[in-house]
Amino acid sequence: MPTALITGATAGIGAAFARRLAADGFSLVLVSRDAARLEETAAGLTLRYGVPARALPADLAREQDLARVADRLREGIDLLVNNAGFALSGSFTEVSADEEARMLRVHCEAVLRLTLAAVPWMRSRGRGGVINVGSVAGFFPNGTYSATKAWVATFSASAGAELAGSGVRVMALCPGFVRTEFHQRVGMDTSGIPDHLWLDADRVARTAMRDLALGKLISIPTLRYKAIAACARLVPPALAARLAARVDH
Repeated sequence: MPTALITGATAGIGAAFARRLAADGFSLVLVSRDAARLEETAAGLTLRYGVPARALPADLAREQDLARVADRLREGIDLLVNNAGFALSGSFTEVSADEEARMLRVHCEAVLRLTLAAVPWMRSRGRGGVINVGSVAGFFPNGTYSATKAWVATFSASAGAELAGSGVRVMALCPGFVRTEFHQRVGMDTSGIPDHLWLDADRVARTAMRDLALGKLISIPTLRYKAIAACARLVPPALAARLAARVDH
């Protein structure tokens, strides 16, 4: 039975990955800060799909917790999904430096260190995969959240290219707006976002698994978001920043 470790596994895209992988027969290691919710999620997956699901409570912004998750990965894992993340309310000039640094730690340092912890075991067996959850926001210059997601995409594509031929695949998943708790947690008003821009979390997870199997370095669900990402690469940065700010507000 293959094993997957998923961070941010209790809601949204992380929970969708957990359902998909459990249905595919994966044993699961689920990581989240909310220990009670994590235990409930693990028990529910075991009951529904009949697969082992272990809860590993951890705050990836804390060194000791991050090190503990990395230690578990070094024991061996077939698929790592780095999904944990959050957004901050306000521009970078309005948010404390400590909170900005915490975001960098979860979105960038944790992704780097957990990927590095997982890959050696995978390489020794000639198989395995890492999915790092980024965002289409990473293609737009729009604050520190976008900056961290740009790093996720660049790092993942670079790591995936470097590991080509080893049997280990690394891919960035860059969705657009997904119907999850994410926006409510940060207090973002989403009423002005058109319905056609919203994605379903289960479909996003399904697309990611398909694209990983195809060996893609960047997975962008749906043609409309592929077009949006392509446009972001072509327009001047100042215009891209103005477009992103209009969507956010």
